[in-house]
Amino acid sequence: MDVTEIRKLIPHRYPFLLVDRIVEIEPNRRIVGIKNVTANESFFQGHFPDKPIMPGVLICEAMAQVGAILAGCSEHDSDKVFVLTGLDRARFKQPVEPGDQLRIDLEVSRRRKHYWRLTAHASVDGRRVAEAELSAMEMPV
Repeated sequence: MDVTEIRKLIPHRYPFLLVDRIVEIEPNRRIVGIKNVTANESFFQGHFPDKPIMPGVLICEAMAQVGAILAGCSEHDSDKVFVLTGLDRARFKQPVEPGDQLRIDLEVSRRRKHYWRLTAHASVDGRRVAEAELSAMEMPV
């Protein structure tokens, strides 16, 4: 799934769309997304000018967007939007820098109607850079 298809599933747009491609998906179960981190990202101007590092909160946002894409490809009401409601056990293990390709693996750990609980792992070149547990709800637009 490329960015054109992604834009049909989630409302995020530049500069806040943080997913470039979906490479694997099993609706209602798991998904793998890619974010190509480039030197042109606006947040690198201030985080940090002499040592650019992707902010952890934006890594978490990319995870949440991949989760929203999973919801959009699963059985869900098309008149609802996927909204992050919680973030637990977030850990950042390595910096993410310009030129890195961030791979985001998400699995559904629990789902009850409009409530989702997801386990997320982000990696660069096979090494884990971040992990978190996310909760989200589908809410009316």
